[in-house]
Amino acid sequence: MIESPRHERVRAASRLQQRAARSETGLFLLEGPNALREAIAADAIVEAFATTAFVDRHGDLAASLGDALELVGERALAAMSDTVRPQGVVAVCRQQPTTLERALERATLVAILHEVQDPGNLGTILRVADAAGADAVVVTRSSVDPYNPKVVRATTGSILHIPHAVGVSTEDAVLAAHQRGLQVLAADVSGDELTAPHVRERLARPTAWLFGNEARGLDVASLALADLPVRVPIYGRAESLNLATAASVCLYQSAIAHADG
Repeated sequence: MIESPRHERVRAASRLQQRAARSETGLFLLEGPNALREAIAADAIVEAFATTAFVDRHGDLAASLGDALELVGERALAAMSDTVRPQGVVAVCRQQPTTLERALERATLVAILHEVQDPGNLGTILRVADAAGADAVVVTRSSVDPYNPKVVRATTGSILHIPHAVGVSTEDAVLAAHQRGLQVLAADVSGDELTAPHVRERLARPTAWLFGNEARGLDVASLALADLPVRVPIYGRAESLNLATAASVCLYQSAIAHADG
């Protein structure tokens, strides 16, 4: 059992909390039994570290890890964890991004994320896109790293399900979507209402939704790339919607229109 938080393997895993280490190694961290189960199914695990208490509670998961599992003490686990209350297990996993071309191949519903900086928002959008049956998410190079531990936690395992392209420009992503026959709808407060008849008519078409920065939205140049700006109507007194909430509405409206069509 590894007890020291300064053990070489613990320190190597801990470094994956930093973007530079993740980029260099192509690895990332995930925590908790539910995420671990998804990572096992995706064959993404390189190694895992767990406490004896976790093994006692989740013997089936521990057994399925085989030689990839290393027992650690609470202090060693805490050094690798990004949470205040670690869930007893941390896994080192292989990143599994795809190319922009493969992400958009035969796609009918896609989310393109431009300068999304909040890890919780990005993780939630990945989760919602997965739940709505979207084909892919494109995380542009101006956005937060999708393998950031806070993003990974917010996806609740969807980072291992939904195809995602990373490190491309917004312009290239929109151009590629157009080339594959997708219309690009930009979520923006300047746009036409999502409930307008001419917008609803378009929702059943193959669509790439373009979502912008939490505070600034989409800049003029990025907005000009889209075929149509669209806004989610506000019926109550709220000033605006959180980005992830607005993205959820937009993606599900498209998903429902596709299912009805």
